[in-house]
Amino acid sequence: MSSIFSKIIAGDIPAHKVAETDDFLAFLDISPLVLGHVLVIPKKEVDYIFDLEDDLYQGLMLFAKHVAAGIKKAYPCDRVGVAVIGLEVPHAHVHLIPINSMNDMNFANPKLKLNQEELAEVAAKIKAKLEA
Repeated sequence: MSSIFSKIIAGDIPAHKVAETDDFLAFLDISPLVLGHVLVIPKKEVDYIFDLEDDLYQGLMLFAKHVAAGIKKAYPCDRVGVAVIGLEVPHAHVHLIPINSMNDMNFANPKLKLNQEELAEVAAKIKAKLEA
């Protein structure tokens, strides 16, 4: 059965994309912890990140590094935190979250509620920094 992320890749479900290659996709989390919270996924559907083939895993991390640089420019922060939890969607993914303290990555924190226009603005801001 296809994951929600596979449906996003196929274009069956809309997403606010910030970067894409033949093998990877980065898009906004629709319930972000903070502005600039991005999910990075391989297009190949694999449930557990450590089950990815080595080349795909390394490529995912390099792609995430590139996206993180754009996030940091768009949303200045001390760091872009990286979290791999992998329980909520059965498709390997990496959370990239602008942080200034450890508490910024606490997934128990209330999530932001952004409308489609606000999400589009966040995505455009990150995309512009990636293309600059």
